Amino acid sequence: MKSFQVTEFNAPLKEVDQPTPQPTGTQVLIKVKAAGVCHSDLHIWEGGYDLGHGRKPLSLKDRGVSLPRTMGHESVGEIVAFGPDVKAADKGDLKIGDVALVYPWLGCGKCDVCLAGEENMCLKPASLGVYCDGGYADHMTVPNPKYLLNLKGLDPVTAAPYACSGVTTYSALKKVEADFKTPIVIIGAGGLGLMALSLLKAMGGKGAIVVDIDARKREAAEKAGALATVDGSAPDALEQLAQKAGGPIRAVIDLVGNAKTTQLGFDCLSKGGKLVIVGLFGGGATWALPLIPIKAITIQGSYVGNLRETQELLDLVRSKKIAPIPVTPMPLAKANEALVDLQKGRLVGRAVLMP
Repeated sequence: MKSFQVTEFNAPLKEVDQPTPQPTGTQVLIKVKAAGVCHSDLHIWEGGYDLGHGRKPLSLKDRGVSLPRTMGHESVGEIVAFGPDVKAADKGDLKIGDVALVYPWLGCGKCDVCLAGEENMCLKPASLGVYCDGGYADHMTVPNPKYLLNLKGLDPVTAAPYACSGVTTYSALKKVEADFKTPIVIIGAGGLGLMALSLLKAMGGKGAIVVDIDARKREAAEKAGALATVDGSAPDALEQLAQKAGGPIRAVIDLVGNAKTTQLGFDCLSKGGKLVIVGLFGGGATWALPLIPIKAITIQGSYVGNLRETQELLDLVRSKKIAPIPVTPMPLAKANEALVDLQKGRLVGRAVLMP
């Protein structure tokens, strides 16, 4: 089995050859067909998050991420073998040869949170591609068939991002669903932003004004159906948002998550509005605290999504025939190049590695 692993933070991925694992217990072995390269992978590769205000960066090593680690949490694969403890009832509609999306946001599987179907909120995470090996490889094991969602004919390369950028934006959009009758603001027009535009339309939203500092990404957002776009670095960005919204802005989804974007998102909201922060770019908040109660603003974080939401998302994609976001297929051997392209902002949409 060939994989590309983080063996040292901030160092190039290392190509590793080792025996292909055989599934044990309830595991399922898949042959990877596609693995999306996500911005979260950059944080894993770099080893932490910037907390701003002079604080020590949040170390992933301190949070239990051990090396070496094969990244890749947006994975699609062909089922090769089931472990000996997998019963017929466990397989559902899955069989050898089926192509499935891997749900990666696993927890301990035993606590009340996990048993309630909210494994992405577990205090003992075991996420594939983060705490356990993921899809930057030609094969990977999945702990249980329940984490494999049959694609039923969806294209593996364009479907891979649904495991993160898809379910992350879907879950964030559900948090502002009450405000779909008015234009919402989406900050960031990368893979998540373009995904959010497609899903918003399918979910019955009026539309979104998209903010990005990159002209190419604003153009991509316009092609994807944005009501309007704004350059977030413009001195009058706030005034532009107010003008293009044509009324009170009640919901902002920030897919970047740095000091400037969260401040812009906060400032453009009307009374009673909600700011949902998804992006992990980093830094510290700059809001004037009295304005939070004065404007009755809700500030909410949104972290990926649960297994149920991922299945809902795939059902929505099929029923509404949602067009995929732009993807750039790349050979698995170019995993390092894909990460650097993402780091430098060269990509529009998503890079997807193909073994």
